[in-house]
Amino acid sequence: MMPSWLKQTPTGIALVLYCQPGAKQTKVAGLHDGQLKISLQAPAIENQANEMLLSWLSKQLKVPQKQIQFLSGQNSRNKRVEVWGSITPEQIAQILSP
Repeated sequence: MMPSWLKQTPTGIALVLYCQPGAKQTKVAGLHDGQLKISLQAPAIENQANEMLLSWLSKQLKVPQKQIQFLSGQNSRNKRVEVWGSITPEQIAQILSP
């Protein structure tokens, strides 16, 4: 069964994330209201946290950063990002599972 924070879309896989900038380290920090909670080391200024999120997801999921894009929430803690390429929802769930 798919976690609530993961949705298959016609073009890829959408992740519903709750991001907490300014943490000690970047990591999956559990769940928050049905969203996957990610602690980000970068501060929430000048897009640094968003950049770190995309680069961290790219490394964790082993997909090029250009295959991850924001659907919404660049200026919010509640974000939706879409991943596409040769990765399945099951693989993402396994890699990012809290």
